[in-house]
Amino acid sequence: MPMLTRLRAAGGAVRARLAATRLGARYLRLVDEVAVDMAEVSPPPRAWGQPVLAEAGGTRLGYLESCLLHLCRYHDIGTGRAAVMADTSGDRCDLDIAAFLAKAEDLGLVARACAVPLERLGSAPLPAVVMLDGQRAALLLARTRGGFEMIDPDHGDQPVEIGFAQLAAGYQGHAILVARAPRRNVGVERDEAGASDHWFWGAIARNRALYGQIVLAAFVSNILGLLAAIFSMVVYDRIIPNAATESLIALTTGVVVALGFDFVIRMLRAAFIDRAGERADLIMGRRIFDQLLNLQMKARKGSTGAMASRLREFESLRDFFTSASLVALVDLPFVLLFLFVIYWVAGPLVLVPLVLIPAVVISGALLQPFMARLATTMHAEGMTKQGVLVEAVSGIEAIKVTGAASLMRERWEESLRHQSAVGLKTRLFGQLAFNIAGSAQQMAQILTVFFGVFLIGDNALSMGGLIAAVLLGGRAMAPLGQLAQILARFNHAVTAYRSIDALMRAPTDKAATRTYLSRPRIKGDIQFSGVRFRYPDQSEPALDGVSFAIKPGEKVAILGKVGSGKTTVAKLLLGLYEPDEGAIRLDQTDLRQIDPLDLRGNIGPVLQDVWLFSGSVRRNIAIGATRPNDAEILRAAEAAGVHDFVREMPGGYDVVLRERGEGLSGGQRQAITIARALVGDPGILVMDEPTSMMDPASEQRLIARLKDELAEKTLIVITHRTSLLALVDRVIVMDRGRIVADGPKAILERRAAKATEPEMTSWQ
Repeated sequence: MPMLTRLRAAGGAVRARLAATRLGARYLRLVDEVAVDMAEVSPPPRAWGQPVLAEAGGTRLGYLESCLLHLCRYHDIGTGRAAVMADTSGDRCDLDIAAFLAKAEDLGLVARACAVPLERLGSAPLPAVVMLDGQRAALLLARTRGGFEMIDPDHGDQPVEIGFAQLAAGYQGHAILVARAPRRNVGVERDEAGASDHWFWGAIARNRALYGQIVLAAFVSNILGLLAAIFSMVVYDRIIPNAATESLIALTTGVVVALGFDFVIRMLRAAFIDRAGERADLIMGRRIFDQLLNLQMKARKGSTGAMASRLREFESLRDFFTSASLVALVDLPFVLLFLFVIYWVAGPLVLVPLVLIPAVVISGALLQPFMARLATTMHAEGMTKQGVLVEAVSGIEAIKVTGAASLMRERWEESLRHQSAVGLKTRLFGQLAFNIAGSAQQMAQILTVFFGVFLIGDNALSMGGLIAAVLLGGRAMAPLGQLAQILARFNHAVTAYRSIDALMRAPTDKAATRTYLSRPRIKGDIQFSGVRFRYPDQSEPALDGVSFAIKPGEKVAILGKVGSGKTTVAKLLLGLYEPDEGAIRLDQTDLRQIDPLDLRGNIGPVLQDVWLFSGSVRRNIAIGATRPNDAEILRAAEAAGVHDFVREMPGGYDVVLRERGEGLSGGQRQAITIARALVGDPGILVMDEPTSMMDPASEQRLIARLKDELAEKTLIVITHRTSLLALVDRVIVMDRGRIVADGPKAILERRAAKATEPEMTSWQ
C-alpha cells in the first residue's frame, strides 16, 4: 500500500493543473474512461523498471528511463540522457513507477499510472508506457490498422509495428498515461506559480483536501464541546429539581457516547494534521534540497554553517503546521460559536468574554512587533553560532596544530552569549503574553460568577445557566491561553519562511525559463572569446578579456602566479559560474545553451580542493558517472594509481572512507578524484593541481599512465609543477586575469631556458 500512496500523491499533484485547461480536461476525461483505479486491481510489482537494463545509444538506460527519454523527444522537450538519469546513479538501476511520475513532472510532463484493460488500450490517449512481462516496459506511440506503433528499448530507438495479439501476449494490464503539461501565458504563469508551483504554498495546496478535513473535524469537535455545558445546565435546571434519575441516566449515556465520538474526531484531526505535515515535509524537503544542489555559485552567500542553519529552520516551519499550535489556530474561529451560545444561555454574561477577549488579542498584537524582531535576531544569531560550529568541526586539525583553540572558544562563547541574551528576551515576552492570557481566563471565570449571582437574584438566570456560562466561557478563552505559544511559533515560522524563500528565489544552474540544447557527446572544441568575470564582492576582475581556442584532443597547460585567474578558467568551463562578458563555446555552442548535466557529463574535473564523500572507495570513484560497471571502475582506478594502494586494503574497493577521506594521505585522495574524473570516459579533462600532494615517484607513474589514457581526449591542466608539462603540447601563461603568453611547449621551454629565475617563477 505505501507504493499506491506514492503513486496517488505523484499523480494527483498534477491533475489540477491539467483540469485547469480545456485540452487537459479532455485528456483527463479520456483517461478516466479507459482507466481503472489501481486500488481495484493488483498493483504492478515494485521490480518493474528497476533492475533490468536496456542498451540505448551506448548508454545503459533502464526501460522506464528509455521510455521517458523518448517521451521528451516526442513532446519536443529539450533534455538528454543525463537529465533523465540524473537521480538514478549509484545503486539504483532505473526509475521505479513513482520516481518516473515525479521525474516526468520535473521535465514538464504529467503522468498517471493506472490499470488499463487490454480491450480499452486501443482508445487510450497515446503515447503511453505499457508494462510488459519480464519486468519490461515499452512506449506505445500511435495506433495502426493492425495494432500499435511501439518503441521497445530491447530493439533500439526506432518504432516498430506490433499486432494486438503479439502485444496481448506480453501486456500485464498496467500503463502510464502521459501528456505534456499545459503551456500557460507567461504573465499568468507567474501569478499561478505563487499558488500551485510555489515551493511552500504549492505543497500546502496539494494537501488542501486534508486541511479541509481538519477544519471539518474541528467544527464537529467544537459542536460536541458544547455538550458538557448543556448537560450541566439541564441537570441543574431540570433533573435535580424533579429528581428525574431515569432521565439523568439516559442523558448521561448519550453524552458519554457523544464524548467518545468527540475523542475519535480529535484523534482523526491529529492524524490528518500529521499526514498533511508528512506530505508537505516530503514535497518541500525535496524541493529545498534540490534548490540547494542546483544553486548558482554566485548566489551562495554566507558560510557553510550559516547555510546549514538556514536549512535547519525548515523544521520550525514544518513544526508550526504539524503541532498543537495549528490545532489552537483552527479552533480560534469557533470562539464566536461559544460566545453565541453564552448569549443564548446567559444573555448579558456574554459581555464578560466579549470585553476580555479583545483585551488579550490587543495585548498580543502590541507584543507581536517585539517578538517578530527578536525572532529575526534569534535566527541571525543561530546562523552565526552554526557557522562557528561547522568551521570548528571541519578545521579541527588546523585548530589543534596552530593553537587556535582559545580563539575559536572565544568566538563560540560570544555567539552563545548573544543567542542566550536574545533567547532571554524572547522568553520574557512570551511569558508576558502567556500570563496575560492566563489572568484573563481566571478573570473571566470570576466575573462570570460575580455578575451571574446578581442575574440569579433578579430571576434573569438559572443556576444551570450560570454553570453553563462558566464552562462555555472557559472553552471560549481556551484558544487564547495558547496565544503566546502560537505567536512564538508563528514568528519563528515566518522568519524561517522568509529565509528559505530567499534561497528558493535565488538563481539556479538550470533556469526554468531557459531552453537547453541536449549535447550527450562533446568532442572538446573549446573557445573563450573576450571573457570577463568578477567574483561577487570583489572589486577587481578575475578574468579580463581572456580569449583562446583549444582544438579537440589538444593538451594544454595553464601556468601563472597565484591569483592570476587559472582556476577561474576551470570553474567557468565547468559551468560553476557564467561570464559577465564574452562567451565560452564548446563545439561551437554557447556554454549557457548546453544542458548543465550534459556539460558536466562530458568534462572530467579534478579540482584543487580535494573532496571525498563518506562511503566506499568504489562509490567515491563512481559517484558522478552514469552507472559504470566494474571494468570501467577498475580501468579508471588503475590509470589514476588508486589500484596500487586499494589492493593492499583488507576491504579493497568496498572499504568505507570517512568524511573527506580522513585516514588517507593527500596523494591517495587526489588519486581517487582523478579516477572519478576518468571513469565516465569524458571527452574533456580539466585538472587543477592534480598532483600537488603526491610524491615525485607517484607523480611520474601517474604521468606515464595518463599519456595513454588521455591520447584522444582534450586536456587542460593547471599546475605549478613543470613535471606535468610532459602531458601537454601547448602552454598558456596568465597574469592578473589576462593571457600574457600562448604557444607550443617547446618554444616556451626555450624561452624559459634563457630567462632569469624571477621570470621563470612568474610563468609558474
